Amino acid sequence: MTRVVIAPDKFKGSVTAVEAAEAIALGVRDALPDAVIETCPVADGGEGTLDVLYAAGARAVDLRVRGPLDSAVDARYAVLEGTAYIESARACGIEFVEPSPEVALRTHTWGVGELLAHALDGGAKRLVLTVGGTASTDGGAGMLQALGARILDGAGAPIGLGGGQLRHVAEVDLSAVAARLVGVSVGVATDVTNPLLGAQGAAAVFGPQKGARAEEVAELIGFLASERAAYISGQIISINGAMI
Repeated sequence: MTRVVIAPDKFKGSVTAVEAAEAIALGVRDALPDAVIETCPVADGGEGTLDVLYAAGARAVDLRVRGPLDSAVDARYAVLEGTAYIESARACGIEFVEPSPEVALRTHTWGVGELLAHALDGGAKRLVLTVGGTASTDGGAGMLQALGARILDGAGAPIGLGGGQLRHVAEVDLSAVAARLVGVSVGVATDVTNPLLGAQGAAAVFGPQKGARAEEVAELIGFLASERAAYISGQIISINGAMI
């Protein structure tokens, strides 16, 4: 007896991984009526990851959060066997904006932090954050602020949201975030290996997708470089992987 395992990712802009698996299964059934077919849709950490988890039996948690340009968006995350899976794109996905130079500097990850906070308040002891398909290059600053981080300017006031506001960072206090994560394991799901800085870094590679021109890319690289310097000096401002 023929056994067929069908394990596709999404066809971006066309069908989800679950829909693709179902369609392929129909084709296999036509060609091999007696085959034993198993569908196993997969995801790479980008948009659509939650759909795969729901197909595997995860519970959906719906939440309205702050979108990448402040307007509220309907988001959700998945809970499966005690782990909360947070898909960043559900809160600040590129589909929520019209890419432009201004957008590239203004978009933020606050809503991602709201999803994480809700999962933590619900008792999650393991978090998996997927980081693909987002509209922001803010180094995760918005996300951390939503979790209680104090990211301040030279006058001691909170900086604004968006990658462009990182220029104002003078002081970072992550103690509130650290306290919330005591006893919680955190993982990041991504299909890329881009570093924070450099020619293959977050701003250089992904900034243009958000509308950044060469000048905005240079600005964002400079801001993230300053952020990295703060990290080296012991004042961490971002969680590596949440900067795409």
